[in-house]
Amino acid sequence: MKIDGIKGVVILFSLLKPKKCLLALLGSAILAFGLYNVHALSGVTEGGVLGMTLLLHHWFGISPAVTGLVLNAVCYWMGWRLLGKEFIGYSIIAGGGFSLFYALFEQFDPIWPQLAQHPLLAAVLGALFVGIGVGLSVRAGGAPGGDDALAMSMSAVTHWDIQWAYLITDLVVLGLSVSYIDLKRLACSLLTVLLSGQIIGLVQRFKRPEKKAIPENS
Repeated sequence: MKIDGIKGVVILFSLLKPKKCLLALLGSAILAFGLYNVHALSGVTEGGVLGMTLLLHHWFGISPAVTGLVLNAVCYWMGWRLLGKEFIGYSIIAGGGFSLFYALFEQFDPIWPQLAQHPLLAAVLGALFVGIGVGLSVRAGGAPGGDDALAMSMSAVTHWDIQWAYLITDLVVLGLSVSYIDLKRLACSLLTVLLSGQIIGLVQRFKRPEKKAIPENS
């Protein structure tokens, strides 16, 4: 069984393309940088899985360590069923890369500690890092977090552009969060998820201009 398991992992990663792996790692690095240097200081909440873990912790006292594990596992399971084995492979690279990069950035002091006093600026700047970082990982075919796996699964089933899948899940969670979060912080959170979702969609759909063929001399 162990040999079969190792063989399966080797086969899985042999299917992955090096360029997409590097793209997923780049995206996870940008995401980790933004979350550590911006989001962690702003006090702005999140939609999706992270926001739901905070909500459950506030009202029911359940540790985010437990709810986060369960909710992320469910989202990745859905992604695997709907998007296939390669999705899991790229997600392992994106998610693992995020953890490694975040641990690396934690070794240094935040670059912009003053952002804690400017939640609106932090919301916009954080949305840029999240949008570009997640967008690159999603473009590669992987999900750095359960939120992304859920949005990718919803997009695959409904054929909606992925930014609308992000928006729906985020709005549901933020709507529930009205029960314990002040309106100023909630407004900044709404701005963040609106901007980041749109940026993710733009990065995912971005197409390089095709090179024009050079006519041969007759």
